[in-house]
Amino acid sequence: MADNSWLTEFPEMSRSDLLTIRKTLDGAYREFSRNYGETIESFFDPLLQFLIWFEKLLLGTPWWLMIAILAGVSYMASRSWKLGVAVIFSFLAIGYFGMWEDTMRTMSIILVCTMLAIFLGIPIGIAMARSNRVQSMVTPLLDVMQTMPAFVYLIPVVMLLGIGKIPGVIAVVIYAIPPVIRLTNLGIRLVDKEVLEAATAYGASPMQRLFGVQLPLAMPTIMAGINQTIMMALAMVVIASMIGVKGLGQPVLKSITNQYFTLGLINGLAIVALAIIFDRVSQSYAKRSQQHLSGGHNE
Repeated sequence: MADNSWLTEFPEMSRSDLLTIRKTLDGAYREFSRNYGETIESFFDPLLQFLIWFEKLLLGTPWWLMIAILAGVSYMASRSWKLGVAVIFSFLAIGYFGMWEDTMRTMSIILVCTMLAIFLGIPIGIAMARSNRVQSMVTPLLDVMQTMPAFVYLIPVVMLLGIGKIPGVIAVVIYAIPPVIRLTNLGIRLVDKEVLEAATAYGASPMQRLFGVQLPLAMPTIMAGINQTIMMALAMVVIASMIGVKGLGQPVLKSITNQYFTLGLINGLAIVALAIIFDRVSQSYAKRSQQHLSGGHNE
């Protein structure tokens, strides 16, 4: 009688073949990390030095001056006294509960990761908006970056660079960069064709159209992408703490392993406070830039 087991059981690769594939790939990656790990590490040295300097700057600045600067930046971005006062009270509470240093460490890595994501993401978004071929190539990569569990891409980064700030930054940027790329692409593509035709009729070059027309009109959408990138970077704080990134994530991780409910709650609320502050400031700035643009067009 014929063997009909394939009708009831899914045909699987044999365990020995699967083991061979896994051993081959793992061995190849280990060989790659042994041969090129130090070179790649030295490439990231300037970024590591900047991170250390920036963290020391935030930690070395007197707390009252730091709060004044943060409140001032919040007010300038939003023109809202309420937000400025909320920032002052939030950071006073954070300091009072003994989380000032961890918060400054978290802020330093989040700001650096956001700057990196903007610096890399906006040009990629512009390239996607200018070429359908680039968009079709980059979109699947963004899908993978957004859906791949963060723990999975921590493995190759840690194998290559070990534990520390740089692997944390790379993991956070990979996780947080897709929104700014997607929304830069979307914002530029949504710019009215008639406005572009008018700019071309006035003799504007492609670069002049990009920087003078497309980017300013797409700015509210781009700012929404930056806002989402900041939120996603903050969401990675706890996961990044697993590979040696100091900050508010480490006490949360400690509270999970030791079942310290209050420690986890307080540090979690500090992360929430940071997220809300960054969110409100970036949203307010985006609204103001949109009103400025619409006011300019009305004139």
